[in-house]
Amino acid sequence: MSFIQDALADIVQHTHSLGFVSLVKIVGDANSTNLSAVGEDRKVIVEATFKKPVAEFAATFGLPNLAKLNTILNIPEYKSEAQVSVVSQKVGELNSPVGIHFENKAGDFKNDYRLMSAEIVNEQMKTIKFKGVNWNIDIIPTAPSIQRLKFQAQANSEVTHFVAKTENNKLIFFFGDHSTHAGNFVFDQGVSGSLAKSWAWPVQAVIAILSLPGDKTFKISDQGAAMITVDSGIADYNYILPAQTV
Repeated sequence: MSFIQDALADIVQHTHSLGFVSLVKIVGDANSTNLSAVGEDRKVIVEATFKKPVAEFAATFGLPNLAKLNTILNIPEYKSEAQVSVVSQKVGELNSPVGIHFENKAGDFKNDYRLMSAEIVNEQMKTIKFKGVNWNIDIIPTAPSIQRLKFQAQANSEVTHFVAKTENNKLIFFFGDHSTHAGNFVFDQGVSGSLAKSWAWPVQAVIAILSLPGDKTFKISDQGAAMITVDSGIADYNYILPAQTV
């Protein structure tokens, strides 16, 4: 596949597959390509930077209806030597991207995916800028810990949020209320930082992000934010989660 196909597939995999992102904003130029998105429930903010700029993305535009884009990208006709290009049209003095054209090698199977203009995507996606915090916890989550998180989520399927606490250099996740059903487990041991506040985090969103392919880090702040970073190999995705009180 071409680099633009790889980039589009990477975007879809790290946004649409989460189940709560349907629109992505791209801001690019000759030197960089950046992405932003907000979860439909506004519980997750996504910010990403591509490791090298995508030449075709040197503009501001939206990728709407990611489900349709995902469908097109997975059509077998486009898996080998397809022609994928960004279509632009002149608006005033500028050439603005308006769509992505897909065409198979033989030229007898085609699709056009419509992009969202800068004006509309800016209106629909009011930017929530993450100002940064001091991170109390900074760990690399392991596959066994992620699996244990999934087990606790299954055992406490009625619980929508878990609480993260530190005890004796251990990061512990707590589910439920001990007046009813509850559970907890050690997510990481030997952590160097500590948490003084008991913030709550959305279970399914955290699991969805930690299940993405790529190298991950997990940070938590007493200032009321968590951030999971996923290195896909093509881009670095930061998933910022504002804390919930319990």
